[in-house]
Amino acid sequence: MSISDARLAQISARFAEMEARLASGTLEGKDFITASRDYAELEPVARAAADVAAMRGELAALNALDDPDMRELAEEEIARIRADLPTAERALSIAMLPRDAADMRPAMLEIRAGTGGDEAALFAADLFRMYERYAAEQGWRVEMVSANASEIGGFKEVVAHVSGQGVFAKLKFESGVHRVQRVPVTESGGRIHTSAATVAILPEPDEVDVAIEDKDLKIDVYRASGAGGQHVNTTDSAVRITHLPTGTVVTCQDGRSQHKNKEKAMQVLRARLFEVQREAAQGEEAEARRAMVGSGDRSERIRTYNFPQGRVTDHRINLTLHRLAEILEGPGLAELIDALIAEDQAKRLAALGE
Repeated sequence: MSISDARLAQISARFAEMEARLASGTLEGKDFITASRDYAELEPVARAAADVAAMRGELAALNALDDPDMRELAEEEIARIRADLPTAERALSIAMLPRDAADMRPAMLEIRAGTGGDEAALFAADLFRMYERYAAEQGWRVEMVSANASEIGGFKEVVAHVSGQGVFAKLKFESGVHRVQRVPVTESGGRIHTSAATVAILPEPDEVDVAIEDKDLKIDVYRASGAGGQHVNTTDSAVRITHLPTGTVVTCQDGRSQHKNKEKAMQVLRARLFEVQREAAQGEEAEARRAMVGSGDRSERIRTYNFPQGRVTDHRINLTLHRLAEILEGPGLAELIDALIAEDQAKRLAALGE
């Protein structure tokens, strides 16, 4: 996708206009938040456009040299720019791809143990720690919202809020079924078992994105319990919220404050309802996404973690890395996520060129 010089100038002018508007001090409240978000989204496009414009300008100036001696001296620089320009133009094309409006938002991370009993719960805990460590590498903040622990230290279900720059953009391809193949600690015969856990990544909505009326909510409070059913406190601090129109149920018992638990449960409820709205609104776009690197459907098997062979395979892009320990420690996960993003970008670029 070739971008004209006129389009580059248009991007530059728009970015300068947004910069001046933000610097004017006339924006307040929601207007300032909206303008800041628009600026943050345009900034990488404007930087990439400026790089391309500068390289094209320099190339034109060097090609216009009349002096044969100067032209000869410039040939090496001309060759360098010609070699680098396609990379810069591709980076600009990628930056200009239509973005998911939720890409820059924080997200809810939900992990549920699937088939495999205790071993699945232990694997769910492994996945949660992997995302915690990856988040730390990214400079993000992870805040536990709710957790249902198993008796041997895993999670039957865990929900966390992840905040920071571009959280949803990087984590959204993690939604789906994650499968593990290993010898469980409870297995005396040394047999390899296959277990699974389901991951869901939901972008966090603004309050204006999802209207929830009090009359549509049924709120129950009860005493929180821990693994094995034992009560973890003696007050009715756990909260269960049912959204009556959709039947969506959210529980939170992580904190000792009923007020805090209700606040967190509402946060999760808004995220789940927002995702339903997004799926309904995307329509054809959702179909296109399914053709890229998976639908994000929670029933879709996306990745296998094989402990005996020390490998992780992402089935959507047929990528296998023999660095399982490094991936579960967090830093190695970046290579998988970057590969998924690159595949998505490449397919979307190809679709634009058709």
